[in-house]
Amino acid sequence: MSPSGVRRAVTESVSGLPRAFWWLWTATLVNRLGAFVATFLAMYLTVDRGYSASYAGLVAALHGLGGAVAAVVAGVLTDRFGRRPTLLYSQLSTAVSVALLGFVQHPLAIAAVACLVGVTSNASRPAVQAMMADIVAPEDRVRAFSLNYWAINLGFAISSAAAGLIAAHGYLTLFLGEAAMTLACAVVVYLKLPESRPEQTPQPGAGTGPKPGPGLGPVLRDRLFMAVVGLSFLIATLFQQAYVALPVAMGAEGFSAADFGLVISANGVLILLLQLPVTRFIEHRDPARLLVVSSLLVGYGFGLTAFADSLALYVLALAVWTLGEIVNSPTQMGLVVRLSPVHGRGRYQGVFTLSWSAAALVAPLLGGYVIDRAGADTLWASSAVIGSVAAAGYWLLSRRLPSGRPALLERESAGPAGPAGPARAAGPAGPAGVGGSTGPAGRAGPAGPAGSAGPVGTAGAEEPAGPAGVPGRPGGNADPPETADRTPA
Repeated sequence: MSPSGVRRAVTESVSGLPRAFWWLWTATLVNRLGAFVATFLAMYLTVDRGYSASYAGLVAALHGLGGAVAAVVAGVLTDRFGRRPTLLYSQLSTAVSVALLGFVQHPLAIAAVACLVGVTSNASRPAVQAMMADIVAPEDRVRAFSLNYWAINLGFAISSAAAGLIAAHGYLTLFLGEAAMTLACAVVVYLKLPESRPEQTPQPGAGTGPKPGPGLGPVLRDRLFMAVVGLSFLIATLFQQAYVALPVAMGAEGFSAADFGLVISANGVLILLLQLPVTRFIEHRDPARLLVVSSLLVGYGFGLTAFADSLALYVLALAVWTLGEIVNSPTQMGLVVRLSPVHGRGRYQGVFTLSWSAAALVAPLLGGYVIDRAGADTLWASSAVIGSVAAAGYWLLSRRLPSGRPALLERESAGPAGPAGPARAAGPAGPAGVGGSTGPAGRAGPAGPAGSAGPVGTAGAEEPAGPAGVPGRPGGNADPPETADRTPA
């Protein structure tokens, strides 16, 4: 591609997104540039403090447990109190808890504060994802999530390289450095990001005040969404093996820590190089098919590791599952947004984040157990099976829909469901109606009533017409509160 072609591709990848998105993107990058502690926590505990590997593993598990708790609680707070307050309190409390972790000495205190850091540092995720969905138009969301994921990996690559140099001056510098960068992120949020939570429109005859968004009950009873969460958990357990089972397996084969570092660094390099061009290729394609393909790439990429006996083959296997990661991440995040009612985005994002937190707890235990009992090759073969199961799951979800129509849907109605009545979308009363998708306008009927713009230019409650919708729950308005229709992340 010529230089002018490259410039045109980059311009198309970043153009058309609102200013608020770029401030949120900047906050994410600043936050990740200072993400030192989680990466080097185990080394800090074993090398600097002299604790055992078992204790370091316990502390890491408690950190993950804190993240699992935060995923659900922060999702509720995001919908109840707003995206901006949740982000600010999360960043400020993270700065305090990370700095405190650098000073505590007693093993119990270290474990307790590490769990607190897990809570505070993960509490921002549902708010960030919900705010991004609020401020970015539906047709641009896959691209926006991709750009945000690119910023995360760029910041992680830089912070990981810098952390080794900073640690030479003492690990306390790492803790204080992350606290300072987290405070800088909070400043960006405070100065540049207004609240984006869409205002709730009261239902006629249901009183004048706005109603709260749906509770966790409707989220957990949403069988389609929870199926997606379960499939995400399967894929997340595979990704976790890259940092748990892969170094163990390479060490058993006689490779050094430097060799593993070289191999795993290829993951970040590939994401930085390929995330944007791949996203331009996939952003208007059928998300269901993309998730099927990405699941197979991830599963069989890890499966190929069983045949690796050189650094080149390890990198080749990594390249396969990294390509799956590049496709899966923005597509999956867009899917979650589309499955979420506007006023329940925080809760839905929180439960989705829980799938990754749970995988961070389960994957190390399962990976170590399988390697100890059956060997690494069995684990890699099992990874291919898990990837196939996840792909089959996404395919079955797509098969639930009418032939030739996208399998994934979005609930974007602004008003809470009221007494039984006709569906608000284009379809007839009974199964919920239709709406828009990330792709170009399709053959669907007209969109429902337009929603009001949010404080920072949020997307309206109803999306433009896209490919025809899908069958909803029986009973017309039987969806969760604030949810009237479900449309094809």
